[in-house]
Amino acid sequence: MAGRKGGDRKKAVTRSVKAGLQFPVGRIGRFLKKGRYAQRVGSGAPVYLAAVLEYLAAEVLELAGNAAKDNKKSRIVPRHLLLAIRNDVELGKLLAGVTIAHGGVLPNIQSVLLPKKTADKAEKEASKSPKKKAAVKTPKKKTAATKE
Repeated sequence: MAGRKGGDRKKAVTRSVKAGLQFPVGRIGRFLKKGRYAQRVGSGAPVYLAAVLEYLAAEVLELAGNAAKDNKKSRIVPRHLLLAIRNDVELGKLLAGVTIAHGGVLPNIQSVLLPKKTADKAEKEASKSPKKKAAVKTPKKKTAATKE
């Protein structure tokens, strides 16, 4: 009549499962309430926040996995995370002020420090006067000191 009998109870379905997410909606809701970010927290806020966090995590992990694969590694290390974040425009803006421990820096050599191209060298040598070339090619004159 009034009460339920044991055994006919439905299995609980979490809000994460209802939303189709892997991140915990209930835990994020609890953190929002305990963090005192606002006096009241709506029922959709933790679902939305969990979806955003899950998307960002998936995006970073996918790019870091690609960076690890490019370096012929099977494990993602902080260096791969840094390369993934800094090479992506949008993630780079989002995490611009973030320092990643053991991440290193992006490989970057300024163009003025690179050696000149070989085609430029050939043109410069051709433009030099023949007298200078001949002067360079002539052997040194032997002096009296070297003859002995």
